[in-house]
Amino acid sequence: MTAVVERQGAFQFKGPVTLLGPELKAGDKAPNFTVLANDLSPVTLDDSKGMIRIISVVPSLDTGVCDAQTRRFNEEASKLEGVKVLTISVDLPFAQSRWCGAAGIDKVQTLSDHRDLSFGLAYGVVIKEHRLLSRAVFVVDANDTVVYAEYVPAAGEHPNYEAAIEAAKAAR
Repeated sequence: MTAVVERQGAFQFKGPVTLLGPELKAGDKAPNFTVLANDLSPVTLDDSKGMIRIISVVPSLDTGVCDAQTRRFNEEASKLEGVKVLTISVDLPFAQSRWCGAAGIDKVQTLSDHRDLSFGLAYGVVIKEHRLLSRAVFVVDANDTVVYAEYVPAAGEHPNYEAAIEAAKAAR
């Protein structure tokens, strides 16, 4: 088992925090992970093998920026043929399902990393001090290569939606 990498001050969440896991870059092999769907079934990166994926990472769907980020990618998902959009947080699957129903989210698949932080540790987005995920966006091509990685520097900032969407389009 590999040691967990700690990155001090790489993200701001009510002050500097420590992120756990590697910092992925374009060109890296996308690590596999296991998260939970809203019905508690396991979901892995391999489940969408051969597809282009936008992986939108948020601390919690119940916050303003996370809500807006998920709604934006839900809106864009209907325009992106051949692209699967995943939103991952540590919110419980039941809460994610309830939030999606209330928000009318139907194009993005919300997934929970609450059980063992498999995704967060593999993609370097676990906030050690709060057991949350930091805000980030990854685009993974059909060959499981990261073609875009953005670690948003502060919890209250939005990701660069246009850059992520363009990376997904270019990966087709």
